[in-house]
Amino acid sequence: MAVPRRGDKVGAWLASYRRPLIGFVLPLVNGDLQAAEDVVQETMIRGWQHAEELHQQGAGSWLHTVARNLAISSYHRRRRARPPEVPLDEAAVPAADDGLDGRLDAWVIAAALNSLSAEHRVVIEELYYRQRSVAEVAALLAVPEGTVRSRCFYGLRALRQALEGQGITST
Repeated sequence: MAVPRRGDKVGAWLASYRRPLIGFVLPLVNGDLQAAEDVVQETMIRGWQHAEELHQQGAGSWLHTVARNLAISSYHRRRRARPPEVPLDEAAVPAADDGLDGRLDAWVIAAALNSLSAEHRVVIEELYYRQRSVAEVAALLAVPEGTVRSRCFYGLRALRQALEGQGITST
């Protein structure tokens, strides 16, 4: 059988003040339950440290005074720790565009284009990058227009597959 120690008795009557102290401190910390629990915990530690001087009957007023002082000092610490927030005008903030995304896209597409056959790559480059018409590309390559259209179709399909292989697009 365990013999009760003085610390067990002190802990029991101190614990009886916990809920009333939270209710007392809650308005002092603007309803912040976490801050109230922190203040009450610190109050209980101080009560435990001064248990020899405190008596169960007169401890309530002492604990309430300690809790009030801790709540006030924690409020002042929080107020000094965080400066007041100023609303940010979204229109005043310039958009940060360093061009890195565009360069990365160009690198990925160039790598995919390099994986195509020379015939398909030339047709896609002429049609899409140099913006030439099918007739102009056919004349430039000395092939029929139907061949340019066919190479374009199969080249774009191969380009899509190359990009899907890199995890860029999906169907």
